[in-house]
Amino acid sequence: MPLSVEDQLAIQQLYARYNHAIDSGNGAGWAATFTPEGVFVSGSGTFSGTEQLTGFGTAFATRMKARHWTNNLVLEGDGTSATGACYLGLYRLTPGEQPPASLLVTAIYNDSLVKGADGEWRFTKRTVTSDA
Repeated sequence: MPLSVEDQLAIQQLYARYNHAIDSGNGAGWAATFTPEGVFVSGSGTFSGTEQLTGFGTAFATRMKARHWTNNLVLEGDGTSATGACYLGLYRLTPGEQPPASLLVTAIYNDSLVKGADGEWRFTKRTVTSDA
């Protein structure tokens, strides 16, 4: 059975919560978008489990002020698991300067997701592949 419209909307909200949490330095909130044993892979390394994910999410905002902008989301799956892919534009914020933001990197997210017993969708693995 393909993903229901409700599941697709819930996953879109997950992607938005992920972006808002990492951009605001909410490491615990960012880690909560993953399963407890979730994995994040990027040019910065591989981070596994809630503790490492929380640390990465918290530290990200201390390194830079940024906005994650995702679009062109494609989802496939059923009512319990899914794969997702979308484009990422990562903007570095430079308040008070002109321009106030600049495009730092473009990339593709490739995701594996699962719907938990609580009915919430979470990432089991998220891989960032830079276009650079």
